[in-house]
Amino acid sequence: MTSSLAALHPLGQSAVNPTLLAVANPGALIQSVDWVAIAPPLIAALAALVVLLADLLLPAARKRLLGPLTAAGLLLALLALLPLTGGRPRATFCLPGGQGATGGCSYVADHFALVFQLLVLGGALIAALLSLHTVDEQRLPAGEYWFLLLSSAAGAALLPAARDLASLVIALEVVSLPSFALVALKRDGRGGEAALKFFLSSVTATAVMLLGVSFVYAATGSLHLSAISEGLGHLPGQLRPLAEAGAMLTLVGFAFKVAAVPFHFWVPDTYTGAPLPVAGYLSVVGKAAGFAGLALITNLGFRPYAHTWGLLLAVLAAVTMTAGNVAALRQRADSAQGAVRLLAWSSVAQAGYLLVPLAAAGYAGSTHPLGATVAYALIYGLVNLGAFGVAAVVARTSPANRLDDYRGLFARNRWAALALGFFLLCLAGLPPGVIGLFGKVVVFQAAVNAGLGWLAVLMAVNVVIALYYYLLWLAKLFAPAPAEAAAPADTRLPRPLAATLGLTAVGAVVLSVAPQLVLQVVSGSLF
Repeated sequence: MTSSLAALHPLGQSAVNPTLLAVANPGALIQSVDWVAIAPPLIAALAALVVLLADLLLPAARKRLLGPLTAAGLLLALLALLPLTGGRPRATFCLPGGQGATGGCSYVADHFALVFQLLVLGGALIAALLSLHTVDEQRLPAGEYWFLLLSSAAGAALLPAARDLASLVIALEVVSLPSFALVALKRDGRGGEAALKFFLSSVTATAVMLLGVSFVYAATGSLHLSAISEGLGHLPGQLRPLAEAGAMLTLVGFAFKVAAVPFHFWVPDTYTGAPLPVAGYLSVVGKAAGFAGLALITNLGFRPYAHTWGLLLAVLAAVTMTAGNVAALRQRADSAQGAVRLLAWSSVAQAGYLLVPLAAAGYAGSTHPLGATVAYALIYGLVNLGAFGVAAVVARTSPANRLDDYRGLFARNRWAALALGFFLLCLAGLPPGVIGLFGKVVVFQAAVNAGLGWLAVLMAVNVVIALYYYLLWLAKLFAPAPAEAAAPADTRLPRPLAATLGLTAVGAVVLSVAPQLVLQVVSGSLF
């Protein structure tokens, strides 16, 4: 039977799905599950179920415990990463006959997966801490909010370890579907509109991506990334157009998830319509999950097409960083939600910077430049969540969250102003925000080493453009307050919010003093 299956496919024996080969030996499909390897996403998923049950069983007066319970679950998921560090990659859910130690496995806990799991689970924990006061102040349904946040975080933790297209798509949708509902929980009209735009754009991108995945599967006969890479390198002529179209459509789907231009139009409205902790979560965790998936399919699955997708990603990076910065420049200081909208456009520009090392990996024919993307994502995630945290502080007294509302913030709340000032310097890449400068230098170096000099020059120009709006916002923090401003209200912050701002600010300062800590995390082979 195996020989007849191989004869029916143009690639012969190598393209036959290993599952079919195992039918003759059913015992080969029985394997033990490496529970330690899958512990981080599993703990997040179990915590979501616990929160859902607790919401049903606890009286209304005790539902304030759901927030700390969520934070505890995310902390446990983070601690579950510790046994996986320092050793060989651990794999599970493997098919018989896979190539190498992890070639036929659907879940691999390697260095790449662990670093991204650290980023998404850490980002989700910070978002949860920021949400502790938001859920109460905005009267959001607590049970639904915490369940959706944990569910999305579980998908984000699963995605970096997925090694087949089916698992990647499912994990990406587990990230996205709860996010739609999280955006819609803000019941002020704008939340529902933002969620609808987010949903319609996302499902369209998912449909395009699924069409591409089906084309790739039809051409190669496999969904595992390692088998796809081998199959694409030996395709007969009649299947190459199908495979190339499938690869292109799959990349388009992931480009939407990372908010690359021209698939970015959902970002400003979604961020301004969502609760601020959710907007921060989407800007860091949702984007990190998308970049993890994009890095996996390009570098492990579509490696034979490296020069093609390398050029495509280079063009996307150039257009994305330029469009994001130009749009941020156009934000008016007196427009409602102007501060959040500026952060949204800034996140689009940052996505362009994150695409640069991915393009460099295609040009260099090596996965080494990916370390720059991972390092920059870690840095960006910390400072951007901190900036959204300060925006949440200002929104407590100025719900419109205009840029003009930040004028004189130092006089009203000096610690929030100092924290936001440092975060803006990090995003701009200026001292004393050394960690932001370090991240941009690493990305710039990856482009130059790969021979993408034109992209490095364009990135330098965009960094200068971004300096203007970051420094303009920074100047407002320390400018005199307008004469008609009301007397400062009680500036004391809820303890969870103050602790979260302190945590992110201290983390940014420590990394600015010792940027080698980030370099150590991403050094060595990622796969």
